[in-house]
Amino acid sequence: MVRQAGQFAAKHYEDRASSYANSVVHNQGDDLDVMVRAVQGRGFERVLDLGCGGGHVSYAVAPHVGQVVACDVTAGMLAAVSRSAQDRGLGNIVVEQGAAEALPFEDCVFDAVLCRFSAHHWEGFEAGLREVHRVLRPGGLAIFGDVTAPEDAMSDSWLQTLELMRDISHVRDYAVTEWVSALGRSGFVVDGLIRSRLRMEFESWVSRTRTPTERVEGIRSLQRGAPVAVCERLGLEEDGSFLLDVTVFQSHRP
Repeated sequence: MVRQAGQFAAKHYEDRASSYANSVVHNQGDDLDVMVRAVQGRGFERVLDLGCGGGHVSYAVAPHVGQVVACDVTAGMLAAVSRSAQDRGLGNIVVEQGAAEALPFEDCVFDAVLCRFSAHHWEGFEAGLREVHRVLRPGGLAIFGDVTAPEDAMSDSWLQTLELMRDISHVRDYAVTEWVSALGRSGFVVDGLIRSRLRMEFESWVSRTRTPTERVEGIRSLQRGAPVAVCERLGLEEDGSFLLDVTVFQSHRP
């Protein structure tokens, strides 16, 4: 049963499962490759794909581990992942419904936790990190890949506003410094991080979340009025497409 945490996001993603399952942005990328390489040849028996969405992490790492538990707050996402895993012949993927802030697992039961493009939806960011720490075995691997916010306040404010107008279940894109501090407070050792930039094509970006027309128009109005410094920082293009910073945080539970 899904507890109260995460229910707002679950409500808004229930009818978007197919969009995320087929998203080019989500089914490939250097950040996904990092997660696959991290588990290859390690002999991991049980891995958690937290906030699995369309299941792309699960499909990618399943051939390299004993079992993948795909966990998400949204039942529709999990149903789509279950069907796709069967179609792909990946019998070692199982699904479990739950929120990051209240994971439905015992302590120390995973060799690795992989989390991609999920944490910016968590209602309790550090509560979710502490739960990941709890369910990892000592020495276990935790890899988080997410959009990270600009460090300067003006660009950060503009990005968060555009994200929220596009998807009202958005909570926050955290800056790299915020991530590193939160991971440390939650008991993790940060082993390294990898940064990249991801181009978001505007039409597919708003179509994926079924953003209402009036909010799409609001986003475009804001973009057209953005100061030069923000346009340059976000790589804003004439059609509204722009660049997001993506960071993969490699860490472990000591």
